[in-house]
Amino acid sequence: MNAFALAVAPGIAIMLVIYALDQRNREPLGLLVRCFLLGVLCVALPLFVQTAAAIRGWRPSGDGLLSSAIYAFLIVGLSEEGGKYLVLRYFAYPKKAFDEPFDGIVYSVMIGMGFATAENISYVYQYGIATGWARMFISVPAHACFAILMGYYAGLAKFIPQHRGTLLFTGLFWAVMFHGAFDFFLFIGDSIFQVLAALVCLFIAVRLSIRAIRQHRATSREWERLRQENENAVNMEKERDPD
Repeated sequence: MNAFALAVAPGIAIMLVIYALDQRNREPLGLLVRCFLLGVLCVALPLFVQTAAAIRGWRPSGDGLLSSAIYAFLIVGLSEEGGKYLVLRYFAYPKKAFDEPFDGIVYSVMIGMGFATAENISYVYQYGIATGWARMFISVPAHACFAILMGYYAGLAKFIPQHRGTLLFTGLFWAVMFHGAFDFFLFIGDSIFQVLAALVCLFIAVRLSIRAIRQHRATSREWERLRQENENAVNMEKERDPD
């Protein structure tokens, strides 16, 4: 039970923080729970891809830097972030409750934390409590950052429909790039320099995620203000011309 609690606690804590930051038109809890559960289920895609890669002889620490880069960015980064993206794009994105830019971050984080929690449970039970503590402060926050970056662009895409395809692709691209870079440095060795390089990638992702949250909270406030003004204008027009 202690191992299970350690595995699920980081994801829950991050979800609660993001939910608390969503102070206007909060999303239905049932929808958020479904996003989380679908995030858990989307581990199936990277599991299939990585199993197929292993059968073909691909390994994280392959023959040279290029092999490790392909594994980190394409086999791991693209398959994991791609699975999350599919849930975000085809389940959460079309929902009517997705009605302000910050919602992109909310839904993306719920999906990402579902994925990270499932992955965390697996790692903790395989490798022990020490791994759980390390992942609590590194891997799970990293998944949250990747999700925030993806969700930031999904939020833009929802309300700038003329650039929807480009913005959605940009969100997926940056999530894959940061995920791949973070893993790449961990795959090529365990020296202090490689670990520091991975942590630098995480630090940059954290800074960008904080900026994305601030920008979308401000954008959502402005979006709500404009929507309210529009509704008031429509109501005043109806009062002037009841017919």
